[in-house]
Amino acid sequence: MNRVKFIDRMSQGRVSRRDVMRSAAAFGIGMMLMPNRARAADPLVVMEWSGYDIPELFGSYVTKYGAPPAFSIFANEDEALQKVRGGFNADAVHPCTYSLLPFVEAKIAKPIDTARLSNWNDIFDPLKTGGVMVNGEVYMAPADWGISSIAYRTDLVEPDFAQNESWSIFTDERYEGKVSMSDTEGALEIAGLLLGYSRKKIFEMTDEELAATRPLAEKMVKNSRFLWTDQTEINQALASGEIVAAYAWNEAVKSLSEQGIPMAFAKPKEGRFTWLCGLTLLNTGKADEAAAYDFLDAWLSPETGKYLINEYGYGHANRKAFEIADPAKVAALGITDPVAYLADGILFEPVETVRNQKYIKLWEEIKALKQ
Repeated sequence: MNRVKFIDRMSQGRVSRRDVMRSAAAFGIGMMLMPNRARAADPLVVMEWSGYDIPELFGSYVTKYGAPPAFSIFANEDEALQKVRGGFNADAVHPCTYSLLPFVEAKIAKPIDTARLSNWNDIFDPLKTGGVMVNGEVYMAPADWGISSIAYRTDLVEPDFAQNESWSIFTDERYEGKVSMSDTEGALEIAGLLLGYSRKKIFEMTDEELAATRPLAEKMVKNSRFLWTDQTEINQALASGEIVAAYAWNEAVKSLSEQGIPMAFAKPKEGRFTWLCGLTLLNTGKADEAAAYDFLDAWLSPETGKYLINEYGYGHANRKAFEIADPAKVAALGITDPVAYLADGILFEPVETVRNQKYIKLWEEIKALKQ
């Protein structure tokens, strides 16, 4: 049994406590995450993005419990949601603002008592309400944020692009097979921007407006060498020159530039996106709730924020993180004023559930053309 299958079976109660103890050393999970005072407790299970399961991002939790929690890695939040709705027992998940509502509507997310988070008072005030609240209650502890835009090789794109940065690079025939769009229905929102829809409208398109995005989205799929689900895919493709531009997050430009690769992060004339993600508690888990709060609080710490800024090139919700992070790296990221930086972009907003299903259905139809 591999580690992922073991975690899944353990979270479902399909592994005996004897098997947990026998397998803990082999898989690096289980007893390691149980404090001495509570050896019999069920392990904390967190649904997480790839690359976010490292101890540096929740150091105080590891210090207290001896090791990281068990992780179940997902490619996107819908996958995580369906897995939990299918019976998977997880204690917490790491969604973004645009995908929080479905977890609440499914009645598997539970409100967060912010009084139990020692770092809450140091969170930027705009992030305490912007997209993390539903019906007046906090359902997501804001943690990481950044920009979604176009990462491109300055030495490989056509000379005119740098002077006129635009999302239209994904529909330009000159770049067929040389770009990569993310495998997300957000491509339809980008198409909406290219059609001239407002920054608000792209998250609430009518059936007719959504249908009008199809030709542009089809061009994006056709032009994409591949549709990526893991940013390491585009990092490698950009580094080798296999592609010259990609929909990407801050980290791609940071890591590639540090390798000496000539990169730039576009400010498209149509606007670039800002994203905010965080931790949400689920009512499907079996671990001690106190451990879940300790995990959330660890993520909100300035030490985690410092690491996230210095090593990932992302912003962090804790204002003190910017005070202890490398000043040169903060300046290089252009986020010396985090609140202004967040306000500069188009914050991803949740799409009403029924409407969002139409976005997803259309995107699934369009990307099938790539198969």
